[in-house]
Amino acid sequence: MSDMKVSILIFSIFIFIVIYSCERDTKKGLVISFESKRNDMVNKQIEGREVTDSATLNSMRKVERHLFVPKDQVNFAYEDRPLPIGYGQTISQPYIVGYMTELIKLEKSYKVLEIGTGSGYQAAVLAEIVDSVFTIEIIPELRSSAKERLEQLGYINVKVKIGDGYYGIEENAPFDAIIVTAASEYIPPPLLEQLKDGGRMIIPIGSPFMVQMLMLVEKKGNEITTENMLPVRFVPFRRSD
Repeated sequence: MSDMKVSILIFSIFIFIVIYSCERDTKKGLVISFESKRNDMVNKQIEGREVTDSATLNSMRKVERHLFVPKDQVNFAYEDRPLPIGYGQTISQPYIVGYMTELIKLEKSYKVLEIGTGSGYQAAVLAEIVDSVFTIEIIPELRSSAKERLEQLGYINVKVKIGDGYYGIEENAPFDAIIVTAASEYIPPPLLEQLKDGGRMIIPIGSPFMVQMLMLVEKKGNEITTENMLPVRFVPFRRSD
């Protein structure tokens, strides 16, 4: 091999190493940056607003919210607001995710039902806390992308189903807790039936596109109690009818 060819080969290897090192350092820098933003999000937006449940806080520090938003929204992933995820749907404001998660008082052994999978973020937060999560999404494209995303991230304890969340998932009931991430004008009776005795449900109740009330529902035997917790604004509860 001529000296010129050797020189070109060495130069090419050098350029490859430089580019690889830059890409590696860039990726490492992004990971550190996202982790810092995520910690700030939890400290200021969630813990700083009196969400105190340690399991909820630890979960939200671990789940990488930027992986659950569209690419054009990544820079805003840790801001204190909901973000569009397509099909007229949103990923909820981080504080609301933390607040709703804390309210249902999760334990490790719980089986939880989520209505409205969206991008899968709330399901991932739940999955870091409990043994079993069932989540249902009515929009096929969101269901498929969320299922793939959760599987790639290793959430083997989450089952993503397609269907009308009004009816819950009867074959997997009863559930220790239910979390509804879309606004309904009333509490769907099938969800009450599928809630275990002693269980809790959190659901936004009110008219679509208006301010709704986040309602905490508790089931004790044949008695259902409700408590208004916080005014919120969620996307409408979509039906198959």
